Amino acid sequence: MIGGTGLSVKCGMRIVTVLTSLGVGGAEKQALAVAERMAQRGHEVALVALMPRLAAEWPVTLPVVHLDIGKDPVSVTAGFLRARRLLRTFRPDVVHSHSFHANLLARLLRIGLPRLAVISTVHNVYEGGWLRMTAYRLTDRLSERTIAVSKAAAKRFVSLKAIPRRKCLVRANGIDTAEFAPDAARRAEVRAAMGAGSHFVWLSAGRVTPAKDFPNLLRAFARTRREEPDAELWIAGAAADATVTVAADGVAYQVFAIAGEQGLHEHVRWLGLRRDMPALLDAADGFVLGSAWEGMPLVVGEAMAMEKLVVATDVGGVREMTGDGGGIVPAKDPQALTGAMLAAMRQSREERAIAGRAARERMVRDFSIDAAADWWEALYKQLTVHSGQ
Repeated sequence: MIGGTGLSVKCGMRIVTVLTSLGVGGAEKQALAVAERMAQRGHEVALVALMPRLAAEWPVTLPVVHLDIGKDPVSVTAGFLRARRLLRTFRPDVVHSHSFHANLLARLLRIGLPRLAVISTVHNVYEGGWLRMTAYRLTDRLSERTIAVSKAAAKRFVSLKAIPRRKCLVRANGIDTAEFAPDAARRAEVRAAMGAGSHFVWLSAGRVTPAKDFPNLLRAFARTRREEPDAELWIAGAAADATVTVAADGVAYQVFAIAGEQGLHEHVRWLGLRRDMPALLDAADGFVLGSAWEGMPLVVGEAMAMEKLVVATDVGGVREMTGDGGGIVPAKDPQALTGAMLAAMRQSREERAIAGRAARERMVRDFSIDAAADWWEALYKQLTVHSGQ
């Protein structure tokens, strides 16, 4: 047992996955998917979450230790010491961390444990300002490798000297193409339940954060409806009373108010937190992403696996994932986003079907979660041998 946490120790390769939280986000979903597949392959896997348990988290079957770290120095110190005790007892071969706070903690935990292999993963092109990039630079020696989820993210972090080029690798997010597979019966059932009728349904997803730039999406959709009044927009992850947030330029906004200003209240459905994304994607006719910045958005790949048309801003690794498919437009340009949405809507049913099949084939061939798990497992083994474990 590990310090009363209920984690048992077995023989074989031991892996600790460190996340800021188990909250419902794309980075967390990807990290957990890889961790679960490592356990299925016979490795001993434990999860460590920096934050206390949240009301909304991804369901997991693996053992989890919450460090209960807050913003005060006392909880930070207590959480760090608890994590240190866990590592000393569990004796992992690999510690794999995700995003800034978890990456920094995992690196600092290596002090005094020189034989431990630490891998850091960055999930976005933007993880903070110069202070965080300096922290990455100063602690780089404590990490064996830093993995970026897209070439765009790798390029930016290398250019900022947060990651040395020689230690940076790229591994795109993996898609569970078995879970995300189209189902005609489910599509009909969900559309009927949602009262979609013959409307063209655009689906988007994400929490209300500056990165997702919902004002850009809503303004583009308002323009789209003026041309194609049959369009509807469903937004998963954001509630109807979506909270006020602050954009990167310092301007405060409230997405529900913006929808009202654009006359969209009757045509936008705020679905809140959803765990049935395959069903929602089945019901939709296209997926749209209006983000200001991203890493490698998992939901774009999931939409492609579901054979959906994708219209998205050219941010992070979006173009790397879509390839030649999809309508890719500049960020913060609602007029361009409108044009791509209208072009997609005006394709014939046959044209959309052909494009959808090609999108799924790309996901199955190049972005499957099992291929991603193969890659991570090989890296773990390589670094374990290298560190002399």
